[in-house]
Amino acid sequence: MPINGKRTGAIAAAPYGNAGVLPISYAYIKMAGQHGLLASSKGAILNANYMANRLDGPYKVLYRGAAGRVAHEFILDVNEFKEYGITEEDIAKRLIDYGFHGPTMSWPIVGGLMVEPTESEDLPELDRFVYAMLSIREEI
Repeated sequence: MPINGKRTGAIAAAPYGNAGVLPISYAYIKMAGQHGLLASSKGAILNANYMANRLDGPYKVLYRGAAGRVAHEFILDVNEFKEYGITEEDIAKRLIDYGFHGPTMSWPIVGGLMVEPTESEDLPELDRFVYAMLSIREEI
């Protein structure tokens, strides 16, 4: 990339992109195998639907399929809380107080939170997140 007419090379520490993550994904796929990947997918979908069902009502869950299910992730629309001065960023920051990393914000919808529980989360951890979200809803 030229800067002041001089060629400087890569600006970032990873001049060839983020290719280093590919061996991790490949190793996971190879170690899990066909049956392990299927079980992982089923676990992630089950966890997402459990949490979406627990949070539906206090929060607005978007994009359910014809059978009322979500995929491996779900989106909470929190735009209605803006009338109280509460944004998706406020909720994500409050989750940090409960020990959770904030979910993806404003994608794929502005004012949304995309929650992606993985197959590796156990029921007590899912319930802990749900409790945190319900507590935050009461605060709002």
